[in-house]
Amino acid sequence: MTGIGWFAAIIVGALAGWIAEKIMKSDMGLIMNIIIGILGALVANWLLMLIVGSTLGGWFGQLVVGVIGACLLIWVTRLVRRKT
Repeated sequence: MTGIGWFAAIIVGALAGWIAEKIMKSDMGLIMNIIIGILGALVANWLLMLIVGSTLGGWFGQLVVGVIGACLLIWVTRLVRRKT
């Protein structure tokens, strides 16, 4: 996560995962929310760098990116599970 430390990344990741969990109507625990929020932020930041050439900075920007990325990961996971 760009511009924030590890502790802040865990907090923002947990919030992003929790918000994505509510948006996507999935049921995950706190640890999974943190993991999916942080991974979602990494994926979304990578995609933003490819498409736009920059990423959103600060806590709020990373929260938005994390939520979008976490929703994307939940959606992809559902697609994979549905096909198997």
